[in-house]
Amino acid sequence: MQHELEKLRYPIGRFAVPDYIDTQLLQDWIKTIANFPTRIKSEVSGLTDTDLEKRYRPDGWTIKQVVHHCADSHMNSFIRFKLALTEDNPTIKLYEEQHWAELADAKNVSIDSSVKLLEGLHERWETLLTNLSNEQLERTFVHPATKRLISLKVNIGLYAWHCNHHLMHIVNAKNR
Repeated sequence: MQHELEKLRYPIGRFAVPDYIDTQLLQDWIKTIANFPTRIKSEVSGLTDTDLEKRYRPDGWTIKQVVHHCADSHMNSFIRFKLALTEDNPTIKLYEEQHWAELADAKNVSIDSSVKLLEGLHERWETLLTNLSNEQLERTFVHPATKRLISLKVNIGLYAWHCNHHLMHIVNAKNR
């Protein structure tokens, strides 16, 4: 039972930092981030209000909450990138994503607003990411929970994974 829940929670597995991050891998990750709004829009196109209330696992978020979570999370990540690029090893601000997913805007507002937000945000994010120098890719922020330094190049990979992770949640929820 525990293994089944883990598979539902992490359908593509957990993010693992590769031993080596080369230019091609970074370009692939950036492409994943750049294409995310189109892919999520495609996955949710034509879904009814009933469909949007489907969950990818027991006690998991609804499709609607996943879409709004992606907007929330990606806004936070974009800001973290900007902080790391303009400050020396800033400590990022955490947010209680499980509580954000229960707020009225995540439960009661059309997903259209978050899809539009993702389109604009990812357009800017792609421009930022494709113009980072090797030195900028090595810039870091501090994660307050782990006290670890996270490089921007690793965070690009984490957010490419995040895109695919939540897209699979939506696919799985649609099929439940």
